Amino acid sequence: MPHSSSCILIHLVFSTRNRERVLTPALQADLHPHLAETLTQLHCPPLQVGGVEDHVHLFFGLSPAHPVAEVTETVKDRSAKWLRARDAALAHFHWQTNYGAFSISHLEAETVANYLRNQVVHHQKMTYQEEFRRLLKWYQVAFDEKHVWD
Repeated sequence: MPHSSSCILIHLVFSTRNRERVLTPALQADLHPHLAETLTQLHCPPLQVGGVEDHVHLFFGLSPAHPVAEVTETVKDRSAKWLRARDAALAHFHWQTNYGAFSISHLEAETVANYLRNQVVHHQKMTYQEEFRRLLKWYQVAFDEKHVWD
């Protein structure tokens, strides 16, 4: 697709398995650039990466060559392997199976980027699960509470 043009912006969010709070601020300082680099390697330009101890948010431009599910699987797989290799305490690290992926208008890009930059402050008042429910409702995504946390 050498002449393909697109502007598909994706806000991707997923948590650690069982929302384990293992992503310390020091670890996040290295993990977030690693996630951004993985997106770059997939030709999905990273716009902002954020998160806290139990989840991450990735905001990026989707490459016309890759479906969202493929990008998500690759990012989760590579970062889980990277985390397990980095620290023996994370030898059994896994991301949750499910994720949320939301399309974002280019007109709202800066709002989303700011939201991701302020995750630490935001999560002083709201848990990941409360945030995720709120995102699903905001984007009008039907969900079954008993399956969304797998």
